[in-house]
Amino acid sequence: MEQEFGNVLFDYARQARIGLPEAIFSESKPHHSLAALLERFSTGDPPILFTRLRQEILDSLPPGVASAYNYDPLSRTAWAATLPRRAKGSVAIISGGTSDAPVAAEAARTLEYLGIRHTLMEDCGVAALWRLTERLQELNSHDAVIVVAGMEGALACITGGLCPKPVLAVPTSVGYGVAGGGRAALAGMLSCCAPGISVVNIDNGYGAACAAARIINLT
Repeated sequence: MEQEFGNVLFDYARQARIGLPEAIFSESKPHHSLAALLERFSTGDPPILFTRLRQEILDSLPPGVASAYNYDPLSRTAWAATLPRRAKGSVAIISGGTSDAPVAAEAARTLEYLGIRHTLMEDCGVAALWRLTERLQELNSHDAVIVVAGMEGALACITGGLCPKPVLAVPTSVGYGVAGGGRAALAGMLSCCAPGISVVNIDNGYGAACAAARIINLT
């Protein structure tokens, strides 16, 4: 079933089809379309996740609408309500450095919205490998691992070689010069010699969280 809001056709049936509800990617959408969607879903029925949402969009809404939302400026995500907490399944999110925080936070907030337990472990980059190895036991207590890293993206490959759980790698646009806005990390993750790693698009914390949710759905 679809319904139109400011030229946006909303897909209510997605949850039934694939086990994940539609989220609203807010970047570049016309203001009138976003305003209509934010007003419609401010009741939290159904719970809807807004991603890449700018603070000034919320600030432009009537106070009663804006105050209905739980907004996180780091991840640029918002919701008026979350889905019910899952009884089973958990995900670890590990990042190379605090520069990767916006993408890691997007993954964490998406999992929170989906009702999936998660643990965020920041600043575990390979420049000091002990930061990763000291947390392997904790990592392995989860059902899936999201690795968020920029620069050359080596953290994903090393994690994949040490951790037996499904590893979902997110290259970020963090890095100097030839890092190329995340392309070096993307290439490194795609060419990783640790078998079985899955890689999503650059800065796509939301996509990695949804991939993890598909794994959790199987549990």
